[in-house]
Amino acid sequence: MKIIVPMAGRGSRLRPHTLTVPKPLIPIAGKPIVHRLVEDIARVLDEKIDEVAFIIGADFGEKVEADLKEIAEAMGAKASIYYQDKPLGTGHAIMCAKDSLEGPAVIAYADTLFKADFTLNKDADAVIWVKQVENPSAYGVVKLNEKREITDLVEKPEEFVSDLAVIGIYYFKDVAVLKGELQNVLDQNIIRGGEYQINDGIEAMKQKGYTFVPGKVDEWMDCGNKDVTVETNGRMLNFLHGDGEKLISNSVKITNSEITEPCFIGENVELVNAKIGPNVSIGNGCIIKDSAIKNSLIQEFAEVRNAKLDNAMIGNFAKFDGNFTQISIGDYSVLE
Repeated sequence: MKIIVPMAGRGSRLRPHTLTVPKPLIPIAGKPIVHRLVEDIARVLDEKIDEVAFIIGADFGEKVEADLKEIAEAMGAKASIYYQDKPLGTGHAIMCAKDSLEGPAVIAYADTLFKADFTLNKDADAVIWVKQVENPSAYGVVKLNEKREITDLVEKPEEFVSDLAVIGIYYFKDVAVLKGELQNVLDQNIIRGGEYQINDGIEAMKQKGYTFVPGKVDEWMDCGNKDVTVETNGRMLNFLHGDGEKLISNSVKITNSEITEPCFIGENVELVNAKIGPNVSIGNGCIIKDSAIKNSLIQEFAEVRNAKLDNAMIGNFAKFDGNFTQISIGDYSVLE
């Protein structure tokens, strides 16, 4: 089994945090989004992952590539790196990894996390993972027939078609079939909204008799912008805490401080006169002094002093003093 992860977009809505680190490597509950994604997919598949293919931007750099290879190798899988040099859509991104598009595979876009407890039907030609939503007009949705097979993909329907939204994760019994159809899309220059779309390849497969069925997830968590990323961090912390996972490192130095779980606190963090939690993630090497922090995400080696934070997101190596008189904040930052 392979996992194909298109992730070439930087994530402009999550700036300034994605100016130096691509969105899929932003940590959620102490682990990069893409790391959690591939682990959760492997858990649902319940079989060995042979290869994880990442489609990234050519400017992501050697450090990002090394981190991605480490994620795949930790699962006992081969890591393949491909590049998408232009933002030409989902179909184009997948075809950038065409050398890996053979055999059974899951394609998953690395800007979402999920929780699911279902058995994947590996006998189906393909599975599209969906989540029941309250406002289907904001999503692409699937329409089912009486056999619970997918008959249509409808993008942001103005009238009610279905409340099963496509979350961006697909299983193909033989992904080479999709590759062939997407090659036709590219050759025939079938463009929608200025991009080549995976849905055109899927529609061509359906027209040739391939059967698509839904795989329904219980939780779908977005990481599109700062607010929803902080919310997703809190939701993930609650899931992990409920599962009994150890989230607070033994190396945390605590002086006159209290922690209200769930929280993730990484290695060699120093807490002095601090109230932390609930729903807070603090990365390795951070120093938090004279502060109260809840519902927030702080990345590695940051220093926070004299702060009262709620719904905050602070980047790597940042320094924040709540009693500041002079500040230097990067592009797209928001102080509220």
